[in-house]
Amino acid sequence: MPTPAYNAALVPPGISGPGPATGPGAPGSAPAAPPAVPFSDVLVAKSGVQFSNHAVQRLQRRGIAVDAPTLDRLNAGVDRAAGKGSRDAVVLVDQTAFVVSVRNKTVITAVDREHMRDHVFTNIDSAVIA
Repeated sequence: MPTPAYNAALVPPGISGPGPATGPGAPGSAPAAPPAVPFSDVLVAKSGVQFSNHAVQRLQRRGIAVDAPTLDRLNAGVDRAAGKGSRDAVVLVDQTAFVVSVRNKTVITAVDREHMRDHVFTNIDSAVIA
């Protein structure tokens, strides 16, 4: 029986072809550093919601801190709005209003209490207090 041909396209990443192992899992090799992950990807993985670039800018400009409990409550509020058939909602978490596209699970903008006074929310079909 002939020796099978080496096809690099069929070899999983981190495993070398014929010869001594030289990949990340090879004996004697240093462990690979975890790849850098963008903060927005971490937010999506942790919260289930995404933040638009506009929302991230508003959070930074207005000094709104979004911690893990806030993200959990925001995600729960978005899930509740989705359960009622909402498309666009204002989700109130403590002193912050998040305008969310429920279908896309994307935060469009965020407004803190100080800036909420003169703010009018348009094109929303529901409000959730989370």
